[in-house]
Amino acid sequence: MRILLVEDDVTLGNATSIYLRNSGYVVDWAKDGKQADLALHDEVYDAVVLDLGLPQMDGFSVLKRLRARKQQTSVIILTARDSVEDRIAGLDLGADDYLIKPIKLAELSARIRAQLRRQHAILASIIEYPPLTLNTKDRLVTYQNQPFALSPRELSLLETLLLRVGKVVSKESLIGNISDWDDSLGKNAIEVYMHRLRKKLLSVGVEVRTVRGLGYMLDLQENTSPVNSDMDQ
Repeated sequence: MRILLVEDDVTLGNATSIYLRNSGYVVDWAKDGKQADLALHDEVYDAVVLDLGLPQMDGFSVLKRLRARKQQTSVIILTARDSVEDRIAGLDLGADDYLIKPIKLAELSARIRAQLRRQHAILASIIEYPPLTLNTKDRLVTYQNQPFALSPRELSLLETLLLRVGKVVSKESLIGNISDWDDSLGKNAIEVYMHRLRKKLLSVGVEVRTVRGLGYMLDLQENTSPVNSDMDQ
């Protein structure tokens, strides 16, 4: 899952980006409002963590321009502005959540997971695609209740496909979900990672279909479902 972090405080931004990357997210870090606006115009993100007091363009303007483009990306405002008026303004402009600094990074990660579940109409942190089970909170895939070994990028590819079961996922979308601005990948690289993932999945009877000219997909299973357990608050 790809996150845009918009934060001008270098210390906080660095700590937050490292924490989120260690939690399994691909993170792009914009340090001012104009950079964030350009990134949101040109690229697709699963969620945005947005400060308000930014140089070049404030967070409210970034959010307003995002929603004016009819983009439905989940936005979590993370700011020191704690007035009721600011909270109302942020939510009325289209923010999905409004958090006050300082905040524990574990809670921020939980809030992001909650937004991603809503975005993909998933009720819980557990996704079953027999015979595999994915725990999106702990970043763990199991097979017959035993850990199923995947590299971080293979796991991110599988997670992206599982969140879009029954739908074709383009190579461009997959690239965006496993690489950030500092680590861009090409289509040839994604094919290498997908080849490795498919080989491992076939060993347990799971097939990733290639849709020629479009991308990849996991077919919908009748018993594929999120399990209502381990809910984030």
